[in-house]
Amino acid sequence: MTQSSPQHNVLFLCTGNSCRSQMVEAIVNDRFSVTWKAYSAGTKPAEFIHPIALKVLEENGITHQGWSKDVSYFNDQEFDLVMIVCDSAAENCPIWLYSSQQVRFSFVDPASFEGNEQFVLSKFREVRDEIEEKITAFLVNY
Repeated sequence: MTQSSPQHNVLFLCTGNSCRSQMVEAIVNDRFSVTWKAYSAGTKPAEFIHPIALKVLEENGITHQGWSKDVSYFNDQEFDLVMIVCDSAAENCPIWLYSSQQVRFSFVDPASFEGNEQFVLSKFREVRDEIEEKITAFLVNY
């Protein structure tokens, strides 16, 4: 496979499509672009990408150019794999997505943490690292 012709399409789904699904989309497209093309969407999109999510991606050398979108944007697209990355999205997953192989991971929403800037930044880093570890392990063995 060439880098411009990925082998598998994967959709990462969460509720707001502002943190977790955006981070994993960026990580997969950066680390696995030869074999995977990643997309992300939300069941209730926030219509923005959280700036701290972008910051922690950049700390790992990843520049993300995504945008927050509703899962209906992909109504006509087929995916080899749909990965749900939060509990709320799993409960509200559109029926049409059930035709794809689905995998569910539950990552805490880093935007839910309150406190000083360093504390919140540390939580985003923890979630980024957990996402990278678990999703990487899964995709390598897929």
